[in-house]
Amino acid sequence: MADFPPVASLRSFEAVARLGSVTLAAKELHVTHSAISQQIKALEDLLGVRLFTRQVRGVQINEEGRLYAMQIREALGRIADATRQVQVKPRRAELSLAAVPSFASHWLMPRLPRFRQRFPHIHLRLQASLSVNDMQQATTDIAIRMGKGDWAGVNSQLLFADTLLVVASPQFNGGNLPQTPQQIAASELLFTLESWDNWCQAAGLSQPIVPHGLVTNDSNLILQAVRLGQGIALERRSLVQDALDRGEMVQLSPVSVDYPWPYWLVTRKESEKREEETAFISWLMEEVAHFINN
Repeated sequence: MADFPPVASLRSFEAVARLGSVTLAAKELHVTHSAISQQIKALEDLLGVRLFTRQVRGVQINEEGRLYAMQIREALGRIADATRQVQVKPRRAELSLAAVPSFASHWLMPRLPRFRQRFPHIHLRLQASLSVNDMQQATTDIAIRMGKGDWAGVNSQLLFADTLLVVASPQFNGGNLPQTPQQIAASELLFTLESWDNWCQAAGLSQPIVPHGLVTNDSNLILQAVRLGQGIALERRSLVQDALDRGEMVQLSPVSVDYPWPYWLVTRKESEKREEETAFISWLMEEVAHFINN
């Protein structure tokens, strides 16, 4: 891997970037000041980019270095986490679960206390993830994904199809909430990657809604903005139903439309599942049935 810098150079760079001092980085890593400087120079030479501005009293990280340091710090943290997981003796009753971050936060987490109450002996390790590669590499037992369910090398079982609802905070616009599709379209809207076209058509609007204002690819950010009363969003029922039930959000229109990407339960291609996997899948299907029927 010719484009992979030496770990020693990355650790030296991260320490200097975080501590703002070559001397402090050398002390933390138990090496000499000269060794740190050499590692930084070697890294800059490899990248062909200067990461620090040299000054009389030390170094000052520049913008390229700051952005690089953020990514390297996260990568080193993942390496450290993976190492600790390998070192820890596996528990017999441990289950590793990966789920779409938004689904894990807004649908799964509120329901997990019921699983833990029923199966207190099962230690659940939950990872927010969008990839199925971790299943093929045998680092995850079960995953919950969105898509077509046609991933290679794994088994996929349909959980449920979702719908899109128009929601807002009860305090949006001082509590003066829009009542009609036309009023909704004329309000402050928040946009994810979901298109409003199907909703506009179902609501009888003659013109599509063109994204403007706040646009983000993260539903978690949109839902937080909704809670803060910053606008109206078209979001998945799975993510907002609990907030609707608690009165934290309100549905502004009875018009809803199908969401194109269902949720799937994904497992490895194995002939026999462990007891922990069977218990979780059975519990999950009960929760899904309750959600669909209410």
